[in-house]
Amino acid sequence: MDASAIENVRDELAAAGVRSVIGSVVNAAGLTLAKTVPLERLDVFHRAGLGVSPVWHAFCIDGHIAFTDTITAVGDERVRIDIDGVRNLGDGLAWGPADYFLQDGQRSANCARGLLLSIERRLADAGLAAQVGHELEFVLTAPDGSELHEPGWVPYGIAGLLDSEAFIGDLFDAARVADLPIEQLHREYGPNQFEFSLAPATPVAAADSVVLAKAIVGRVARRHNVRPSFSPMPFIGGAGNGAHQHFSLTRDGVPLFGGGSGPYGLTAEGGAVIGGIVANLPAVQGLLTGSVLSGARLAPGSWSGVHLCWGRENREAAVRLVEGGPSNPYGANLEVKITDPSANTYVASATVLALALDGITRNIPLPNEFADDPSKCSTEELATRGVPLLPNDIATVIESLAASRYTRDLLGAAIVDATVATRRHEQTLLDSLADLAERFRLAWTI
Repeated sequence: MDASAIENVRDELAAAGVRSVIGSVVNAAGLTLAKTVPLERLDVFHRAGLGVSPVWHAFCIDGHIAFTDTITAVGDERVRIDIDGVRNLGDGLAWGPADYFLQDGQRSANCARGLLLSIERRLADAGLAAQVGHELEFVLTAPDGSELHEPGWVPYGIAGLLDSEAFIGDLFDAARVADLPIEQLHREYGPNQFEFSLAPATPVAAADSVVLAKAIVGRVARRHNVRPSFSPMPFIGGAGNGAHQHFSLTRDGVPLFGGGSGPYGLTAEGGAVIGGIVANLPAVQGLLTGSVLSGARLAPGSWSGVHLCWGRENREAAVRLVEGGPSNPYGANLEVKITDPSANTYVASATVLALALDGITRNIPLPNEFADDPSKCSTEELATRGVPLLPNDIATVIESLAASRYTRDLLGAAIVDATVATRRHEQTLLDSLADLAERFRLAWTI
């Protein structure tokens, strides 16, 4: 972007009353880190960037640094804000997504947003285009993270919406100011739990919207003297939080998940996408659901997608086919349910889309559909039908990721190694699961 264009953005923000701008990045532990500048230094933030230590990639949820052979106290990187993504948050503050660069101007190998951008380009080089829509769940807590009492709670109930009317109205207003399209919101299964859906967008823009949405939820919650927990399991024994990813693919504008001759209109390439995800999800699971609290969410009957299969509108399957038709204006799409909010949203999106492309490239066959509710089937029946459970022992999940040459070839070694290092450190936190849930309930809150 040339200097005049940057000046135009700065002038528009100034006219809207913006005084300062935050640029954020997400690291391997799923933590959102940021720097801020006064509006007059927006050009510097974009062009030269602001200096950060390489250890930003490996800060852990307890403040520890998970040093690796390449992430040390030596060296410097630059965080550059993407001017095109800057949004006015209101009250004098703007936000924008940022990327990691090296001092020589090359993008850092640990830049998660850059990884997703590279996957978006790989899809384009293969003649494909993706649209991604995210769903986010969170639980409101007291400012210190303690549980709020909700009398008369009913899952998905209208009473919960009315009890939260002021919070929801302010959330919608703040989203409008920031040009964030929230398509719907409802009270979820657990007390004080919410879920909202973001409009589909290109992969990087969709992941940016997740970070923006979490920031907006956090700001609005503070005004109501509460905090949102995006922990995978805020309260042990309660409902877990998911971060489900929907996506569709087209080739030359023609959908892959509808209009074909396969089951429910799947094309041959659409079937290969499902095949690629189902075949290789275990290898990459640690990038989607690898935090020390992630395993507490992963259980049959919790709609967390732990059954390694696919099915039309099957919320217990790892891959749910959402069929197109009059009630689905966006057309058929796939939902990957296992991802939770402790994952780096850029890495998680890159991982799912890379599996999809790999499925097409290698023409991986479409597995048999599991049309029943797998959570109602016996272990023996699941074994007979070839449907394993994805593990909820996160130590095992992370060691599988560490050993996966496939994942390093697919996504590069740097981000895999940083993720393994931060998540291995989490496994050394020897508190009970309930204590871990309390201690890190707000770790992924913005």
